[in-house]
Parts: sequence; C-alpha cells; structure tokens
Amino acid sequence: MKTLIFILMGFCSFLAINQENNKPNSELYNLEGVWELQHQYMYQDNHIADTLLNQNGYRQIKMYSQGKVMWTRYDPKDNNEWFGYGTYTIKDGILEERLEYASGSMMKILDTTKVFTFELIVGPDSYQQIDLDENGHYYHAENYKRIK
Repeated sequence: MKTLIFILMGFCSFLAINQENNKPNSELYNLEGVWELQHQYMYQDNHIADTLLNQNGYRQIKMYSQGKVMWTRYDPKDNNEWFGYGTYTIKDGILEERLEYASGSMMKILDTTKVFTFELIVGPDSYQQIDLDENGHYYHAENYKRIK
C-alpha cells in the first residue's frame, strides 16, 4: 500500500512539473515592472538580419502595472516628445497594447493604429516583443531588460 501511495505521489508531482513546463513563457513570467530597451532586431526571412543598438543617449522605458502600460522615449536627435499610456493583455504568447493617450507625435500614429500586437518572449529579467507582418513573418523586435 505504501508503495502505491509513493507511486501516486510521484506521478502527481510529475504531472504538476510537466504542466508548469508546458505553460507558454509569457505565463511563467509577467511584465509587471519597469523595462529599458537594450537593442532592436531587424528580420529578413524570419532570421535576424541586423541589430540596432541604442546610440548617443537614446533611451526607451516601458512600465507595466496591473494591466496598464506606459512608455517614454528620449532621443537627443529628435525634438518630438514620444510617450504613451494605455492597457495591455497577454494571452497565448501574444502581447496586446491599447494606447488611450499619447504625445502629439504618437497621436498622429494613433489616428491609424491604436492597438499594437506583438509575439512575446519573456524571461525572468528580459523580454522581447516581436512585430509580425501581414503574412505572420517576423520583421522587427524590441529587446528589453528589467530595471532593478
């Protein structure tokens, strides 16, 4: 009887661990917190073709908290203000941001696009949001690091 109990306990533990390992990484980690853009990837044929590094004081910060997102970008070469605020959801490895309010420069873009959808890859201290083209191919990614 004891052997049967140990076998059942072992099997239940195996199922629990296996179920946790099968979760998409966006469910294992969350975006709550503050993130800074480290670099960007440009894709060609779903492969990284180029890496764009932040240069000359360029910074982009994103903050996620309780279903809200806020971001700001500073580029010393650009006199425009860049920031936005809205809500976000993560489901099945997809990050969706719905901007409600933004700077004048961003509002011009919001006239045509208010919902931004990305494939999401999340680690404990980094995440990547990947833009897909109309055919579902990668074409651009932003790579962020958690600010501690």
